[in-house]
Amino acid sequence: MPGILFKAAAFLCLAIAFGGTATAQDGVIDAPTALRLQTEGSIAIIDIRRPEEWRETGVPAGARAITMHHPDGASGFLASVLSSVDGDKSAPIALICASGVRSTWAATFLARNGFTQVYNIKEGMLGRGRLPGWVARGNPLDPPPAQ
Repeated sequence: MPGILFKAAAFLCLAIAFGGTATAQDGVIDAPTALRLQTEGSIAIIDIRRPEEWRETGVPAGARAITMHHPDGASGFLASVLSSVDGDKSAPIALICASGVRSTWAATFLARNGFTQVYNIKEGMLGRGRLPGWVARGNPLDPPPAQ
């Protein structure tokens, strides 16, 4: 039980740090659309989950694994995402987490910090509502990044 409470408290702190809102300012796309856009080279997918989550499922094939739970907090996450797009805040990116909650907050946070083309794969890796998620759709996976 203490582990669950710790995770809930940590998640709440991150929600506040990332703007405390559950509404993304940018578009929502589904997993097949994200995969197609990435395959075409017109979007970069960023998996923002925790490293232990990456180890459980792998990451979307070709995705950049940048945890929003950065050791340096929100500023570290922002710097990592910015570095991944070579400093180009207009580069199109699609965020994915487990079920769309964290990616919603992170999309809002990045938009508030000048990113102009942030999309949210709101069904996430594991599904949300009637949407099955990246894994259940059979979309390709890469092994987790080495830590």
